Amino acid sequence: MPTGVHIRDPREQLFAAAERVLLRDGPTALTSRAVTDEAGVAKGVLHRHFTDFDSFVVDLMRDRVRRIDDQSAALRAAAGTGTVAGNLASALTDLFGSVAVAIVALVIFRDDLRLRLREAGLGRLPVLVQGMAMIRDYLTAERDLGRIAADADIDTIGLTLAGSGHLLFAGRDGTGPDADAVEAMVAAVLAAVATADA
Repeated sequence: MPTGVHIRDPREQLFAAAERVLLRDGPTALTSRAVTDEAGVAKGVLHRHFTDFDSFVVDLMRDRVRRIDDQSAALRAAAGTGTVAGNLASALTDLFGSVAVAIVALVIFRDDLRLRLREAGLGRLPVLVQGMAMIRDYLTAERDLGRIAADADIDTIGLTLAGSGHLLFAGRDGTGPDADAVEAMVAAVLAAVATADA
C-alpha cells in the first residue's frame, strides 16, 4: 500500500481481515502477514496500532465480546416475544455462524494466547463463555416471565445449548446447519422445561 494513504478505522479493517482469514483458512493461518495482506495494508500498520500480534488478537477478542454483549441485550429484550426456541436458535446462529467457532479453535491451538487472554480478564474461552452467559441471562428472563419452568436448571441448560450449538456449527467447512436443525436442537434441549406459553 502506498505511503500517505489514509486508512479509515484501521483497527476495524484489521479485525475484519483477521475474521476472513480465520473463516477461510483456519487458526493455523492467522499471522500478522496474513492479516495485513488480507486487509490490503502494509505490515507496519498492524504494529503501529498494536504492541505485538498477540495483543492484536486479544483486542480482536475484546471487540467480538463487545458484540456478544450487544447481542445479549437484544436477546434479553426479546424475552416474552416469539418462541423461546426460535429466539435461542436465532441467537445461536448469529453467535456460531460468525467467527466464534474459529476463535475457539484459535484459543485452543495457542497456549501463549490463552495466558494473554486470562491476563486481559477475558477467561479461557472468550466468545464461548460470553455466549453461554447470554443464553443463561435470556433463559432467566424467560423463567421470570413463566415461559420456562421455575425449577429449570438454567446453568446446565445454558451449557448444553452452547455446547450443542458449537458442535452443530463446528467442522462444516463454512456451511452451517439449516435453521430447522438449530431450532430442533434447541427445542429438544428445552422440551422438559418450556411451558405451554413458550
